[in-house]
Amino acid sequence: MPATPTRDRISPEESTAKPLRRPEWIKISPEKEEATKEIRKLMRKQALHTVCEEAMCPNLGECFGAGTATFLMLGDVCTRSCGFCDVKHGMPKSLDWDEAERVAQAVKSMDLKHAVSVEVLIPDFKGSVEALKIVMDAKPDILNHNVESVPRLFKSIQPQSNYAKTEAVLRNAKKLMPNGLTKSGIMVGLGEEMDEIKEVIRDLRRWNVDILTIGQYLQPSRKHLPISRYYTLEEFAELEEFGLELGFRWVESGPLVRSSYHAAEQVRGLR
Repeated sequence: MPATPTRDRISPEESTAKPLRRPEWIKISPEKEEATKEIRKLMRKQALHTVCEEAMCPNLGECFGAGTATFLMLGDVCTRSCGFCDVKHGMPKSLDWDEAERVAQAVKSMDLKHAVSVEVLIPDFKGSVEALKIVMDAKPDILNHNVESVPRLFKSIQPQSNYAKTEAVLRNAKKLMPNGLTKSGIMVGLGEEMDEIKEVIRDLRRWNVDILTIGQYLQPSRKHLPISRYYTLEEFAELEEFGLELGFRWVESGPLVRSSYHAAEQVRGLR
């Protein structure tokens, strides 16, 4: 773990492949400066962080423009080093005990109709059921833990995670809160095959996951894992239909879909 937090995941020497040209069907909306300025100002004032900014979410302009944000809790440094993620990794700072209060103040200021505090996106807690129980005891509207990719690629793209722990988190979350909603997401474009994606989707349904998100991996920089290929809109539609046929209560599938995309609509539609 680097002592100084960094966004880099691989060295420039490892990234020799020429980046793929982004296809015309992937269009990121430009930020509306006036609409996003107020949220950025509020985050700086409250010394808070958002996944939207730290992970370079392509939907930042759309979400900030609509007055919504996904808060990143416990600081802006992650202890893990997943090769696709742009959140800084390294040795985190000590806990900020007033952070939760400032998040509450920010939510009140923004008049959020769906704050991400009711949809919690969690790691695998290294398999700790006790840690998961603490989260579930808070009764979040949605418990989100992303599988991210197919089993074959876990070691190369998220070496500190494993498929069995992901299964345990999602199964145990449903056991701890049977009437709650569970959610998981997959990124495509990291070297997986379509049949592998569908097998993961089948597994998620077997684990009683309610909501599925599928989005295209977009390389944050040359120091992150390269994109293997871009999936077409037709392929995303195929995966959405496949998920719905298996019985998921909600499927978001598209190039720019991310974990909390349309989260408010999901809560309203499923409650």
